[in-house]
Amino acid sequence: MPVKSYLVFPKEGEKNNLVDKLNQLDWCEVLPAQNKDVLVLVTDTLDESDEDNCLNQLNEIQEIKHYTLVSGFEENENHTSQ
Repeated sequence: MPVKSYLVFPKEGEKNNLVDKLNQLDWCEVLPAQNKDVLVLVTDTLDESDEDNCLNQLNEIQEIKHYTLVSGFEENENHTSQ
């Protein structure tokens, strides 16, 4: 399951609208910065297909000026700890 975090920059004046739109999506959690117009978006999808769908939905949101991947982790079911 891919878990990724992004910094999301809203278009000017659209931060609250963007938070509302992102909060409507099942696969993400939004954490707005208190003192800046930037959001931290954490996504948790089931597989790469869902991750692709997630990115397609993000690309369609008009209130997003820019977003960038900060961190990504994917749990591999075949991974064994030593």
